[in-house]
Parts: sequence; C-alpha cells; structure tokens
Amino acid sequence: MTTEKDLRVCEKGHQYYKSSDCKSCPICHEENKPKSGFLAKLSSPARNALLHEGIDTLKKLSLHTEKEILNLHGIGPASIPMLRASLAEEGLTFKK
Repeated sequence: MTTEKDLRVCEKGHQYYKSSDCKSCPICHEENKPKSGFLAKLSSPARNALLHEGIDTLKKLSLHTEKEILNLHGIGPASIPMLRASLAEEGLTFKK
C-alpha cells in the first residue's frame, strides 16, 4: 500500500512532500541541525527530546539521571553510551 504524499510549503518557503500529519519541514530541520557538539552526534528524535526539556549543554545534562533521560520520548538506550562519553570528555557524569 502506497501512501499519497502532499506538497507542502513551510514558513520559510521551502517546498517538500510528506504523507504524515507531521508539520516539520525537513529542509529547515537540516539547516538547524548542529554542526558540532554532543547534540550533533544524536539522532533527530533524541536531540529534539533533549532540546524540548531545555537540555542544550553537557552541564544541564549532568543534572539528570540516566533513567530520567531514558524516560524522555525520543531517547533510546543507544543514545546513552554516546551521552556518557560526551559527559566524560568534559569531566562530567550523569546525576547518581
């Protein structure tokens, strides 16, 4: 079964096709993707989950337990080792 894709235009004028109700523009999303730092290493859902919670620095991340981060919608177990390593590079850890 093939789903019909609709042509959409975002607020910035980008044209793209989508078959879901999701309103995010993939072109804007790619333009806004960080080029460096720990957020650049994450998948889009994981990055968006952290940003939605206001976690945009490793210092802010270190204020949370691994369990709290895993409970965020968009964060999976595969993200934790990378986050742990990023924290360790800065001499930080998850909250105990």
